[in-house]
Amino acid sequence: MTGFLYLMVVYFVWGSTYLAIRLGVAAEAGFPPFYFGATRFLAAGLMLLAFAMIKRQRVRLTARELRVLAITGVMLCLGGNGLVVWAEQRAESGYAALLVGSMPIWVAIAESILDRKAPTVLLVLSLVLGFIGLGVLTYPVLSDPHGETDALSVVALLVAPILWGLGSLYYQRNKLDVAPSAGAGIQMLFGAAALFAVALIQSEPAPDPSRTAWFSWWYLVLFGSVLAYTSFMKALRLLPASIVMTYAYVNPVVAVFLGWLVLRENVTAWTLAGTALIVAGVAGTFRARRRT
Repeated sequence: MTGFLYLMVVYFVWGSTYLAIRLGVAAEAGFPPFYFGATRFLAAGLMLLAFAMIKRQRVRLTARELRVLAITGVMLCLGGNGLVVWAEQRAESGYAALLVGSMPIWVAIAESILDRKAPTVLLVLSLVLGFIGLGVLTYPVLSDPHGETDALSVVALLVAPILWGLGSLYYQRNKLDVAPSAGAGIQMLFGAAALFAVALIQSEPAPDPSRTAWFSWWYLVLFGSVLAYTSFMKALRLLPASIVMTYAYVNPVVAVFLGWLVLRENVTAWTLAGTALIVAGVAGTFRARRRT
């Protein structure tokens, strides 16, 4: 039961983070995307480590533990989240959430390869449905001559869930005897370092955040990073990865609704059709994997 309570937090808080990211890195927000992500994870990581120390949790880790946390921290924070933040400068929050929602499909493919198991007919059909859904969502976005979203943003939103899924699998298959707060805090610090490096390489200007950007940043630090991220890592430890990844069902629905409600983002027939296909593909993927 405890694992599912953590999963509920992930379901609803992470669904709202797409809106917060969009508000935080909008053109008028004054917060470059990689600095936005780097400072967010730096602050959240330090908070989690401080909490771990207060609770007298072990923070002096072995070389193996640091290696696992470094790899997963970079894959999750830079690859899985940083690319989404960068893309949402131009992509609508609901659209971003829907593409990222394809992650369980990529996880299923990765697990089939790693476990050297031939995919079942149901899994293949589910993957096809999911990929058709991605195409249905993406075609009108890229074919709109007046649209804000460009091809690079779409690529980033497709790569992000792959990296997040691979990072989650790597963590799940390399279980550590590390308290979740300490582990998540160190992961975030590694991720923040990688994001700062990219910000410097990209020569991003110094942040000059608006009030809205600051509000979004604090929301992401306290809720998106500290609360939901820790809940995600705890859920991974208590539940099968396939169950934890079901948050991909709920997050896009929450994100699309909030994007429509707050930013008046369009919800078209293409959006509904693509969403239905992706959800069907993800549902079939989980069903196929439970049978193996």
